[in-house]
Amino acid sequence: MEKYGKKDGGSKPISETLEEIANGVSKITSDVSAKAKDAVIKSKESFINTIDANGNGAIDIEDIIIIGLRVPGIKVNRKDFLQKELLKRYPQEVIDDAISYNPAHAKIPSEIINKIADQVIQYERNCVSGISAALGAPGGFAMAVTIPADITQYYGYMLRATQKLLYLYGFPEIDTTEKDHKFDSETMNILILCLGAMYGVSGANKALKTLAMALANGVEKKLLKAALTKGTIYPIVKNVAKWFGVNMTKKIFAGFFKKAIPVLGGVIGGGITYVAFKPCCNKLKSTLQDTLLSNPNHHIVEDENIINIDYIE
Repeated sequence: MEKYGKKDGGSKPISETLEEIANGVSKITSDVSAKAKDAVIKSKESFINTIDANGNGAIDIEDIIIIGLRVPGIKVNRKDFLQKELLKRYPQEVIDDAISYNPAHAKIPSEIINKIADQVIQYERNCVSGISAALGAPGGFAMAVTIPADITQYYGYMLRATQKLLYLYGFPEIDTTEKDHKFDSETMNILILCLGAMYGVSGANKALKTLAMALANGVEKKLLKAALTKGTIYPIVKNVAKWFGVNMTKKIFAGFFKKAIPVLGGVIGGGITYVAFKPCCNKLKSTLQDTLLSNPNHHIVEDENIINIDYIE
């Protein structure tokens, strides 16, 4: 046998054989990589199709709200909620006043409302932390199937907390009835502003205070709806929605197949879900507890008074 050359019988040099093996491994690796890449692309496309509830071909905050409100048990009946929470502390005539008007009108102290709000936040926080176990386990491509449901549940609990906080701090019932696979645009925009306040998006808290001021002053529903859907508040709604659209797409896909799923400013997964939920709710609570609806002594600032009649047709 030729040393370091050909074997007996005219076999190829070892160097050529090793090169062929290396080329074969490289081709296999390349094929596997290409298939993995195709799988990722298809999974992302499948994810978008699954979560694109409003059918505009993108992931946005409206999608999250629509499918979040479809989760069983997420919609909150204002009358039933206030009745249940206040019955532990007040006689029925006080409760009836709070339901007919709002808790502040019924002379329920802000300390009591704040305490109930904290209990609401803690309850919803405990509920949402149950999602963490499913997200904590590695799943590879299989996770693509579970991600939409996990995100939906997370924001579903956030939307349930939002409704409860709105009702505690004086807002009237919002229409969460789905009609022809659509929710009322006024409701949609109020919830967008609430989620914006939760994440500290610029302008969202002032827009909510403006709405509260209009409601406290008896502004007609038609005028309020116009301000929310095409008038002075609508540009703020659009800015908040744009912020969510950019951040949701970037954050979700940046960690699409990671063990924990980054969403917006926090992370869904493990104990972080439990930690991240409360600060968001507290930000909304902070905004709602000092408005003209919830606090008769609220100091009105100039940019809260921006609703006018120019947008009524």
